[in-house]
Amino acid sequence: MSVALLLLAGCSHRAPPNAHSPASTPAAVHLLGTAEIPAGTLVDGVEFGGISGLDRALDGGFWALSDDRGGDKGAPRLYRLSIDYGSTGVVSVKIHRQITLLRPDDSPFPVTAKTVDPEAIRTAPGGDLYWSSEGIWSDDASARFQPFLRQMAQDGRFVREWAVPPMYHYGDNKTFGARSNKVLESLAVAPDGTVFIANEDALIQDGPISSLEAGSVVRVTAMDPATGRPKAQYAYRLPAIPVAAAPGSILPADNGLSDLLALSDTEFIAVERAFAMGVGNTIRLVRTGITPSTTDVLGLPFLTKSGYMPMTRQVLVEMPLSWMGVKVDNIEGISWGKTLANGHRTLVLVADNNFRGSTQFIVLEVLES
Repeated sequence: MSVALLLLAGCSHRAPPNAHSPASTPAAVHLLGTAEIPAGTLVDGVEFGGISGLDRALDGGFWALSDDRGGDKGAPRLYRLSIDYGSTGVVSVKIHRQITLLRPDDSPFPVTAKTVDPEAIRTAPGGDLYWSSEGIWSDDASARFQPFLRQMAQDGRFVREWAVPPMYHYGDNKTFGARSNKVLESLAVAPDGTVFIANEDALIQDGPISSLEAGSVVRVTAMDPATGRPKAQYAYRLPAIPVAAAPGSILPADNGLSDLLALSDTEFIAVERAFAMGVGNTIRLVRTGITPSTTDVLGLPFLTKSGYMPMTRQVLVEMPLSWMGVKVDNIEGISWGKTLANGHRTLVLVADNNFRGSTQFIVLEVLES
């Protein structure tokens, strides 16, 4: 499959430690192929699925993070995968092992209770893993768990907690703070080691969530790996929801920022994921960046009451429900893949199946001039 689509220009020559160093002028992508892991696939007796985060390991394999929160299919967990492909479009995915995520006291997160919502994963420069949780909102404060960013070893052991800005925390779910299930969905590691996190849709104090009539704004926070604390923050504008839900749907359509992948210290590929019940998903890959004129909004408590310059935004690829003969699913993760024999880099996308269907993987070949 070989439709050429506009991609990026002017990327830095520096790259994350697990990525091939990019050329200066990537120009287009081809759809190489897809693969699926069937619904109901069991690993150690636990159903595989809910993959919300994907990243390439230092040895060329992949880490896949399930967003199973506990109390559903099993304890929160991580998978080690291999994803093999060449230039022929044939993609194969193998699950090698399952790793249970551990709490700071080295105990596993419970199977029978929802205490965490894993959403994004990236490989740290030394081989450890960064991961984020959306937390769990509840009217009952004793059953409420705050979003977080943590570092863990490859065996799931806790290494450290990062000090995410309190604005990402749940308040009353009405007047200030994070909205339930719309928090730390995105995670990227820049070549200089800076870790970026972002919420999925607007914080309550930053205005309404995206709708069919208007978009919204999210905050992309730069976290200092030396201190584990925020050092800057930028606004990213989400567009309006592209498609309405089918008549009679029990849920409205939505839109959100579902992942970030670093291109340089200041540029990223953003994954925007919109869903309309009865219609399907619209996925956009967007080139976005921090420029000298982009406002640092870390000190602004209310974006609705402040003037600011957001991050740049350029749509690179739009994937409607049926794109190049592929029924595009609920894409939530993006990673650099391997370099092909012809020297071209690749991108790998993964869909969160919500434990209702197969888990979809999409491989894109990057053409560079």
